[in-house]
Order: sequence, then structure tokens, then C-alpha cells
Amino acid sequence: MNKNVKKISRLFLCSLFIANCSSLFAWDFGLTFNQNFGVSGYGSDRSFRYSGSLVPRVSGLIGENSDYYLSAGVEAAYLDGLAFIPELLRTEFTFRSSALAVKAGRMYHSDPLGLIASGLFDGARVSYDSLVGSFYAGAWYTGLLYKKRINIEMTDADYKQTNDPLDTGDYAGTYFAPKRLLVGLGWEHLSLGGEASASAAVLGQFDLSNGTSPGGEATGGDSPLNSQYIAGKVTVPFNAFSYGFSLGLGGCFEFFQQSGKFETGYAAELGIGFALPILPNSNLSLLARYASGASDGNAFAFIPLTTIGQGNILGAKLSGIAMISVDYSARLLETLSAGISSSLFIRNDKKTYSAYPLNSELIEENGKGYLLGNEFFARVLWSPFSDIQVNLGGGVFLPSMGDAAPKADSSWRVELNVIIYLY
Repeated sequence: MNKNVKKISRLFLCSLFIANCSSLFAWDFGLTFNQNFGVSGYGSDRSFRYSGSLVPRVSGLIGENSDYYLSAGVEAAYLDGLAFIPELLRTEFTFRSSALAVKAGRMYHSDPLGLIASGLFDGARVSYDSLVGSFYAGAWYTGLLYKKRINIEMTDADYKQTNDPLDTGDYAGTYFAPKRLLVGLGWEHLSLGGEASASAAVLGQFDLSNGTSPGGEATGGDSPLNSQYIAGKVTVPFNAFSYGFSLGLGGCFEFFQQSGKFETGYAAELGIGFALPILPNSNLSLLARYASGASDGNAFAFIPLTTIGQGNILGAKLSGIAMISVDYSARLLETLSAGISSSLFIRNDKKTYSAYPLNSELIEENGKGYLLGNEFFARVLWSPFSDIQVNLGGGVFLPSMGDAAPKADSSWRVELNVIIYLY
């Protein structure tokens, strides 16, 4: 086993030992078994994916004002071959004193939109609850995380590092995410004017890679890219036509610097939801997102820190892309829920987005339009017991419903996820 993996395992076991040896600790143990199967296709190509993970967790109290949560896992993943991936997951310690809370460790963090920086991060956060909302300040580092957990693709060098295969004989050079520092100040109010909610944040990320990979090799590519974000979101519920109705608006301005150049980008989001009295938990929603792309004006491509794939099949990075999605979901039985969605993807310019279906050899002939195509996806969730969840989904992306590459082959996927909570 690689030295870095041993260090992570020893750190987790040491934390576990210290936590449970103290008579002041009240603790709880859990174990989750997660299985994922997937079959996907593009044209005549077919591929099978499998991953299974075992995740133990320990949580509890430290005295009267503090608590802890420790979790780690080992994932077995198969694509072209079988690989075992150890990982330290959410592992955090929290101290509370009246309205003040201090949290440190490996924690989940998200911006107001969930599109700029979202996922697990290593660092610390201080928050303060007041009558006008909760305020927080934090700083986080990405270079010790598993690269596929956080998925950073800001530059070409980041993309290569994140998507190169994991070499189990060289964890130090192929396991870790690009080195970046994230700092942030934020505010959120979950009961603004009744049931309305609002949140805002100022974020900054700084490239610490210095032109090298985690193993110390020169990337030979991009100069450091630093960026700052101002983001906010407001959600307001209404009672309209005897249906539950909500409206959400969000936006972000980005400022980034690279090679001595100062550029800007932006992103926006609109969400509308209806709670329909047709079936229990019957919901109809509309989601629209827009991110700036490269142009001759003052705005340039929006670049998030973490890449959150848009769509269930296309998985497009939100740079130079617009998406309009309609989703309907309902609870059919006490233990059975289902949903179906339709998502239209549009490129905002002809320079920024260059992935599927635009990477087809037919692009020269048919790549003059902006409509990338439409995705249809359906999902069924069955939970016969409280400790078992079965999730079956499948869908197709159709470039033929667009004019960017209408002759490109369709892409499809069927997936099955089974989660068992053993304790």
C-alpha cells in the first residue's frame, strides 16, 4: 500500500481511537454498503461500469459543547480494469458556544448556487447565528482530496490531472486533486419574511500548483488561474391557484486573473416549482441556467472551481452553456417514487464548449448551430425498508433534436444504485 494511503488510514484510525477512549465521548457507529451498476452506449460502442463502496462512520458528543463525525471508505471500481480506492470522507470536529460555532476537518461546503464550489473540502469554518441570519467565514484546501471526489477542471492542466487514470502504483502522482485554496465569507437566512430564504457569499480561489502535478512533475501548460466570485440566491414561496408555488432566483459574477489578464464571467439561475395535488409529493419544476462563454465583448467564459455536470447523461460543464429543464416527480406508493425529466442544452457561443456531441467528425458539416440537443431521463426509487434504497434510472441524449451536430450518434445510459445501511 502506498505511503500516502497508509498515512490517511492511520490518521483516521488514530482519530477513532482517541475519540472512543475518552469517557466524555458519547458515540454512535454506522456502516453503509453502496453498489452502483451502469451500462452506457454511444453509437455502436458499449461500456459497463461498476463501483462498490463500504463506508464506516462514527459520530458523537465531546462534553456538552462539541461533537465529532468521522468517516472513511474503500471503493472498488471497474471500468477497463478493477481498482481499489481508499478515501477519507467527511471527518470534522465542531465546537459550539452560544451562537458561535467553529468547525475543522474534512467537511461539506457549498456556495449559494451549488455551482461554483460544492463538495468535500479540507479546512476550517467559523459561523455566528443572529436574528438577521447566519454569518460564516472559512478557508479550505483541495490538494489532499481524491481528484474525482472534488472534480476540478479550471485549466487544461487541471482537466488532464483530474481525468488521467488512477495508477495504484503511483498514488502520489495520480490520486490527489489540483492544489487550490478557497476562502469565503457568507450569509444565509432561512426564514426571511416568513418562509422565504436568501443566501449570499463572496469567494476567492487561488492556484497553488506552481505549474507542477501532485507528484512534482511539471504540467507544462497553463499559468496559475485565480478567481473571485460574488454569488447570491433568493427563494420565495407563494400560494397560487391552490397549489404550492415557489420561485428561486440566483446569480454570480466572476473575476479571474491569468497571465496578467483580468477578465470577467457570470452565471444565472431561475427555478420555478409547483406542488400539485395529483399524487402525494407530486411536484412539477422548471430550472433554467445560463453561464457566459467566450465572446468579443467584456464578458468571458464562466469558470467554476468544481465542475458540476449538467444533465444526467451529457454532464456538460457549466461554461458557455444554457440549460432548460422540466422535471416531474411523485410518490406512487408509500415505498415507491418516480420521476421524469427533459433537458434542453444550448451553447452560448461557438468557442467555449467543445465536448460531445461537438467532438464528432461530422462537426465540420453540421456544427453551425447552437442547439446541442435534448436529454430525457427517468428514475424510480424503491425503499422497501428504512435501511435499503434501490434507485433505477435510464435515459438518452439526442443530438438530432438540435442543430449543432444533428447527425452525431445518440448517447444513452441505464444505471442501478443499491444502498444498504448495515447499522
